[in-house]
Amino acid sequence: MIDQQTLAGALLIVLAIALVLAGWRMVRGPSLADRFVALDMLTAVAVGFTAIAALATGRVLFMDVALALSLINFVATAAFAAFLERDGGKP
Repeated sequence: MIDQQTLAGALLIVLAIALVLAGWRMVRGPSLADRFVALDMLTAVAVGFTAIAALATGRVLFMDVALALSLINFVATAAFAAFLERDGGKP
């Protein structure tokens, strides 16, 4: 059976890879929508890191932080989608 620390370490490695790839897409673009989707992914990775921190430390307060970050991310994504709809998706 895999212990909790080994699982947390493996998940941190997977999230670190996702962080690097999303960061690369955010820097390279090519469009504004691609960059915002990458930012959305970076926020999802941050929520994952927060959930792993809650798992590793046993503090449920980290889950409140993850929930708040997720809600802010949702509102920002909806606002950006409305902006792209109004603007016609021009860079």
